[in-house]
Amino acid sequence: MRRNSGVRIRVSLVAGPLLVGVLVVGGSVPAFALGPGPGGAGGPGLAPAAGPAAGPGPAPAGGPGHHGGPGGGGGGGGSVGGSTTTGFDVSYPQCGTALPSPTAFGIVGVNGGLANDLNSCLGPSSSYPNYTQSELYWAVAASVGGTSQPKTSLYVNTADPGNMYDGKPIGDWPTTSISTDPYGICKTVTVTSRGHSYTVGENSNACAWQYGYNKAAQDVVWLSSAASAINSQESSFPVPATAASYPWWLDVETANTWQSDTAMNVADLQGMVAAFEAAGVVTVGAYSTSSQWDSITGGTDTSSAGSLFGMPDWIPGATSETQAMSNCSVPAFTGGSVTVTQWTGTIDNDYPC
Repeated sequence: MRRNSGVRIRVSLVAGPLLVGVLVVGGSVPAFALGPGPGGAGGPGLAPAAGPAAGPGPAPAGGPGHHGGPGGGGGGGGSVGGSTTTGFDVSYPQCGTALPSPTAFGIVGVNGGLANDLNSCLGPSSSYPNYTQSELYWAVAASVGGTSQPKTSLYVNTADPGNMYDGKPIGDWPTTSISTDPYGICKTVTVTSRGHSYTVGENSNACAWQYGYNKAAQDVVWLSSAASAINSQESSFPVPATAASYPWWLDVETANTWQSDTAMNVADLQGMVAAFEAAGVVTVGAYSTSSQWDSITGGTDTSSAGSLFGMPDWIPGATSETQAMSNCSVPAFTGGSVTVTQWTGTIDNDYPC
């Protein structure tokens, strides 16, 4: 997923102790607007959830070995040619730009480059108030289907920041966990840094699992809000608001923030899968390369990896459709199968394997 250049880190700092516990499109394809509408308002807005922000999340820059992740094409104004045999993936870098229409399928980024950040044009917002500016609406309304891929899928940023960053606690690192946490109880620990003591959740598998669960649960809420905001403005192409209506992809890249303890990273990603499954999601896949995936997780190509074993793979790295087709035959880094491959274009193109 190619994103904007530079590195953006969001950290919530705590001054004292932290005490917290598919639709068939008929007729003509609608036009998709460019940029904010007049006045910057109109229609229900979509605001980020309140509360402390996460610590270091996925950086808006691509990991090594490929061009940077879903949603990474160049964007810009003007028309973008569509396709009825392949798909496209988009995210916050394409907000306010012309999107390809038609498309066989669309994959939309829920986040704004960080695991705790919202893509400002997922649904109507103060910056992009009209439903025609919504990337979620684009994927539902412009996708014609006819391939092995669902017409609309979603992807989310991932990270495992741990409990401290630069000597300060991570604001939304959990201090407790739900009863279904397979790693047990997320407990607190006192950490002293730069003359201050903080009560934080442990750097443990239990807390990492809960962190991932919380991030995915927030993504589910953001989806519901975006779809509701779209549907309040437009009814010709109703947008499903439930997480179970879509496949979801985990964007797992070394440019994001991860622990050196790969077991914690695995727990974090398993927590995300668990939250999506709790919301009724049937298919959760992974976007990565084998080198990045193995670096972050230590490898998950055996059943000991639990829910990460056998996931569908979405493979980046190609620079042409022909190369993307060839990448369908590369070994799956999860032990599952490669179902989508990506290649670089004006925006990111995707080939259904």
